[in-house]
Amino acid sequence: MAMWSMIGERPVDVLHWESFGKGWFSDVKCQLGLTDVNEMTADYGELPDLSRVNSKLHDVIFTYNGTTSGVRVPNTDWIPENREGLIFNDATSAIFAMDIDWSKVDVTTYSWQKVLGGEGAHGMLILSPKAVDRLESWEPKGRALPKIFRLTKNGKLIDAIFKGATINTPSMMCVEDYLDSL
Repeated sequence: MAMWSMIGERPVDVLHWESFGKGWFSDVKCQLGLTDVNEMTADYGELPDLSRVNSKLHDVIFTYNGTTSGVRVPNTDWIPENREGLIFNDATSAIFAMDIDWSKVDVTTYSWQKVLGGEGAHGMLILSPKAVDRLESWEPKGRALPKIFRLTKNGKLIDAIFKGATINTPSMMCVEDYLDSL
C-alpha cells in the first residue's frame, strides 16, 4: 500500500537478504515497473554492505529482521538524520523485539498478530511526518492505484485510516487472542 502510493519520486535502493525483502524488490521492479532501482543483496545469513546504501538521497526499502534468514539489521546508524529520501522498513518480526530508532524510519509496516503467532489479516502502517508530506505533495504518474491502496483524498491524508477506521474486516479471533495475551 505505502510503496504503491509513495515510491517512484526518486531513485530507490532495495535491500534484501531473505525471501520477504526479495518480494519487496520484485514488487518495485515487476509490479511498479520502476527502472531507477538499486538492488543490494547478500547471501542468506549475511547483510549487504550498508555503507553502499544511498540513504541520504534515495528512498530505501529493507526488512528490519529477516526471519527466513536469521539476519537482522543491528541498528540504523547507516541512515542519516538529514536525509532527503524516505526509509521504508518491514518490521513485522522486529516491532516488539528490537529497539527501533523512529527518527530514522519514515514508513514502517508490521502485522501485530503475526508477532503473537496469530492468523494473517492485520497490517499496520506507521508514517513519519515526512512520509505524510510525500503522500500529500506527490502522486505516482501512469500507475493505477487500487482503492484499497489509496491513503489520500484530494491531496490530503485520509486520517480516518489512522484513527481506527478499517480497510478490511478485522479477524475478531486475532483481537481476542491479543486481549487474552494482555
